[in-house]
Amino acid sequence: MVAVVIDLAENVHRFLRASVPVDDIIFGYYLNFIPWVNGLLWPLFALVSVIFFTSRMASDSEIISIFNAGVSYRRFLMPHMIAASFIAILLWIGINFIIPNSNRKKADFEQSTKIKSREQTRSRDTHFFISPDSKIYVKYYRKKDTTIQTFRLETFDEQGELKTLLKAENVSFKEAPHTWTLKDYTVREMKGDEESLIVSSGESIDTSLNFKPEDFILNTKQMEIMTTRDLRQYIQREEERGIDNTKKYYIELQRRTADPFTILILTLIGVAIASRKVRGGTGMHLALGVVVGSIFVLLSKFTVTFAHNLSLSASLGVWIPNIVFTLIAIVMILRAQK
Repeated sequence: MVAVVIDLAENVHRFLRASVPVDDIIFGYYLNFIPWVNGLLWPLFALVSVIFFTSRMASDSEIISIFNAGVSYRRFLMPHMIAASFIAILLWIGINFIIPNSNRKKADFEQSTKIKSREQTRSRDTHFFISPDSKIYVKYYRKKDTTIQTFRLETFDEQGELKTLLKAENVSFKEAPHTWTLKDYTVREMKGDEESLIVSSGESIDTSLNFKPEDFILNTKQMEIMTTRDLRQYIQREEERGIDNTKKYYIELQRRTADPFTILILTLIGVAIASRKVRGGTGMHLALGVVVGSIFVLLSKFTVTFAHNLSLSASLGVWIPNIVFTLIAIVMILRAQK
């Protein structure tokens, strides 16, 4: 509810400007906004809730009674971990399959009502493969009229040698699926030591090229609206095209496995913090929990940023917080009151 209120305060002027009906805002936007927020915050929810009820048990001396009855600390942890595993499985299913679909509906709502623009254009100096032996270069792409300024198509033979080089000063999209009109073009063909050149000045030709205007359009939230299967296929397709922007998608792929595992780690830490009866009771335990959660979030942001911008691998950047806090959890459990 807090997240909804904050988001509403941020977007209410956009809703009013677009004259969006209240029913559409509730069912088209916020019904799909809530799963996204839950996907982000469930690990912290688990930490706070574990600390809250375990601290209440400790303050009422119930945990001392449990240990006095001969129950081991391992047996005491078991129901916590069973519940945490159940929640982690639900989160894994959510962030891999359910939440991407709700994010897609939320993005469609934002796009249709023009509340937010999520589109970004590959407009300058774009290189990618359109087939295993053909690569294009686009100096400038203009979304408004789907035209290209300074286009180059390179075709290679089986040995990787340049076979054909097509250049055009102006290229425009003619019709779906991928018919383009080339103006002021030149074609250079190489066969061993022989070379032929065709120069066309002021003329145009229609040809089929294996790319579309949509290939130049990126959704800034594209990762969030893809299921894990779609994400893997997208990464494979971009790598086949030789586009070097897949690291952030690998990070997202790793995050979808790491976040559910975080619930198990933070549950262990929460039990270790809250099972000891201390002066200050639940308030002190909750304060410690907020500190631990904040440190975890900060560490995860730092490592993901390093993975984005430095040579740190995507998997290591995402999993470092879990590795560090697993060690912390083990130490805290070993030193917990038993």
